[in-house]
Amino acid sequence: MRSRKPQMKLDEDGLMGYAVRSLADHASSSEELRTKLRRRAANLADIEKVISRLMELNYLDDRRFAEMYTAVRLGNDGFGKARILQDLRLKRVPGEFAEEAIARAFEDKNEDEMVADYIGRRMPSVAAGDHKGDDRKIAAAYRKLRRAGFSTNSILTVLRKYAAHPEMLDEPPPEDELPDV
Repeated sequence: MRSRKPQMKLDEDGLMGYAVRSLADHASSSEELRTKLRRRAANLADIEKVISRLMELNYLDDRRFAEMYTAVRLGNDGFGKARILQDLRLKRVPGEFAEEAIARAFEDKNEDEMVADYIGRRMPSVAAGDHKGDDRKIAAAYRKLRRAGFSTNSILTVLRKYAAHPEMLDEPPPEDELPDV
């Protein structure tokens, strides 16, 4: 196995170039970029100067990043609110920006329809009814939908249409048994 060459530490100008290239390759929150810059900075004081300059140039904007990220995760992946909020937190987007972006993106969405669409796209065997009589597949679908960020009530409402024994889906499981979202 080859060892990696130690990365050269960068001055303010070098950090600026590195940051611009990094943002061109992959959009980031200011905190994500700050972490990348810490690994490369010769002088840690230069990091805040670079971050401020990028914000002045409008290359870095956490509010815009949260809105774009939310739109992509909602449009392409069809995820629910909880999953997208969790992902934004992992990207270290400030809470108020994340919550604003989610509120705006979901204001005209019907979660039951989103769950049904997700099942149709991501769980074709459930949508086609190939699971009839196998409640384990419905339970697996429930867990997958929870991980995708949908609420228990919407999941149960939609899964009742697909279950062989819909009466079994009347009660949501106790909150301590829910998978982490």
